[in-house]
Amino acid sequence: MGDRWHVEVDRGVCIGSGLCLNHAPDGFRLDTARQSHALRPDTDAAENILAAAEGCPVEAILITLADGGEPVYPPEE
Repeated sequence: MGDRWHVEVDRGVCIGSGLCLNHAPDGFRLDTARQSHALRPDTDAAENILAAAEGCPVEAILITLADGGEPVYPPEE
């Protein structure tokens, strides 16, 4: 992929399902309130991070290009 991504979790939307951990255990953690957060908000593009975002049941994971802010996931419609 070669891009750098900025990964955020909308904590107002996150329900703490933990599905992101199934896809990217090295990319996300649940805190004591069972809210997910990205371990490295600015990271190299990675299929497992994208899979975590796509698999989130409430679309709480937002990915943008780190250098320009263009959306990666969810895509603009």
